[in-house]
Amino acid sequence: MKHAIPALQTTCYHRAVKSYESCPQTKYCDQDPPASRKPEHCGTKDPRLFIVVGPCSIHDPIAGYDYAQRLKNLADEVRDTLYLVMRVYFEKPRTSVGWKGFINDPRMDDSFHIEEGMEKARAFLLQVTELGLPAATEALDPIAPQYLGDLISWAAIGARTSESQTHREMASGLSTPVGFKNGTDGNIEVAINAVKSSAKPHSFLGINTKGRSSIVRTRGNAYGHIVLRGGERPNYDTVSISVTERALLDAKFAPNIVVDCSHSNSFKDHNMQALVMSDCVHQIREGNQSIVGLMVESNIEGGNQPIPDDLSKLKYGCSVTDPCIDWPTTDTIIRKARDILKDILAQRGK
Repeated sequence: MKHAIPALQTTCYHRAVKSYESCPQTKYCDQDPPASRKPEHCGTKDPRLFIVVGPCSIHDPIAGYDYAQRLKNLADEVRDTLYLVMRVYFEKPRTSVGWKGFINDPRMDDSFHIEEGMEKARAFLLQVTELGLPAATEALDPIAPQYLGDLISWAAIGARTSESQTHREMASGLSTPVGFKNGTDGNIEVAINAVKSSAKPHSFLGINTKGRSSIVRTRGNAYGHIVLRGGERPNYDTVSISVTERALLDAKFAPNIVVDCSHSNSFKDHNMQALVMSDCVHQIREGNQSIVGLMVESNIEGGNQPIPDDLSKLKYGCSVTDPCIDWPTTDTIIRKARDILKDILAQRGK
């Protein structure tokens, strides 16, 4: 009896290997790993607050590089206090349907030239890292990290996938710190269990950098941590932070917490991200020791826009997924955070 296979077509994908080989790390990247994968930025060895900031998703590499150059200049100015990491998201999990990101559909016309998307995504990451700017992304597709992972400095596992065994196994083998988001309902136990699972060695089916099916064996990732993104209500307040600290300590983990200023923490209103960030900065000023990082969705222009049939009508530097704060607002809130925390963070842990 034949099995019914719903796939219309399968295509052997060799171009991913070629894109990996044609866009290797440059000498600069090799000497100074894109700022870097050093785990101390997610703990207490480096007292600086790290901030993952950038577009909700990359859809226009030209505008994306424009943003990266602005962020690099700002990062250099605040580097004594803040460690800025550019948010470079190529994959978008959808609640139902919609554009699934630059890798899946780089031409934004439902043509799904995934091979082209993978090549251009790697080329863009290389541009960003050559600036000396670290890049962060969401690890969604379990295959993509083999082709992009060497150019990534921090990875997130989203609220919809923190409970996934596949993503926990994948995270255990990533060579970067990994932040697991709490569940969409606000459940932090899901994320803590993910941190626990990914810290252990795993063996599973995967692929190697040549695109061949392989048995992957990992050592475990000791630098997993939780990302609070809200749920049925925001969870960045002092009580929620304290509850999360206690839960992490009970699970025998360091109480290192990243707060996502967007999503449910901002009631999905991008303009409220500045208020969330300000509250977290205030907590640190008042003595909080556990908030080690923040996430902010930001772009050149504020808000978002639908994807038009005529792509020439797209507004430059404006998100096509979640709405973002604009660059002037980004610049202002980051400089303000630096001014408030510059004499405080250095005292952490002393």
